[in-house]
Amino acid sequence: MDPIQKIIRKRTLNLPDGGMIGAPEVIQLGQNLIHLIQAKKAIDIGTFTGSSAVAWALAMPNGSEVLTIDIYPGNYEISRDLINARPDIYSKIKRHLGPAVQKLGKCNAMLASGEAGKWDFIFIDADKINYPRYYEQSVNLLRSGGVIIIDNALWGGSVIKKTRYPGDRNTAAIDETNQKASKDSRVYNYLMNIADGIHVIFKKNNE
Repeated sequence: MDPIQKIIRKRTLNLPDGGMIGAPEVIQLGQNLIHLIQAKKAIDIGTFTGSSAVAWALAMPNGSEVLTIDIYPGNYEISRDLINARPDIYSKIKRHLGPAVQKLGKCNAMLASGEAGKWDFIFIDADKINYPRYYEQSVNLLRSGGVIIIDNALWGGSVIKKTRYPGDRNTAAIDETNQKASKDSRVYNYLMNIADGIHVIFKKNNE
C-alpha cells in the first residue's frame, strides 16, 4: 500500500461515516485487475474521500484518466492536499460533482458523446438505490474485456434474507443489480464473499 493510501485511510476512519471507505482487500483486488487488463481509463462512481480514485490512479500508467463522480465535495477535502502534492496521481484524476440524478446524467452524457465502449475499468460504490442504473450505464461505457466492480454487493447479508424491512429500497436495488448481472448475456460475473461483498463483472469480447 502506497503511503498516501495509508494516510487517507487513517484520516477517513476518523470521520463519523468513515466506515464507508472501501475495504483494503477490495481496493487491492481492483488494482490487481487494473494491472491485469492494462487499464488506462477508469470511472469511479462514488468518490467519498478519494481513497478508491487514488488507488486506481496509482495502478495505472502515466497519461491515464480516472473520472471520479460524487455528490459531496466536502469529503474529498480530507485528501486534497495529499493528492495535490503527488503529480503522478493528481494529473490522472478528473472530478465531477453532482447529486444522484446528475451522476446518472453525466453517464448518459458520456454515452451520448461517443464514450460507449471506451472505458476499461469501473468501480461502483455510491447511492445504492441507483445501482441498477449505474450498472446498465457502466456496461455500455465499458469496452470488451473491461471490468466492473460493484461494492457492497451483499449489503451485510441482507440481500439473501428471506424477509426484509418494509421499504428497504437499498437492499432491493442491490439485489436487483446482482440478479441483472447474473442474467446478463453481455458479461461474465462472479459474486465474491469478501468484505461486504463485491460483484466482479467482465464484459465479453464482441463476436
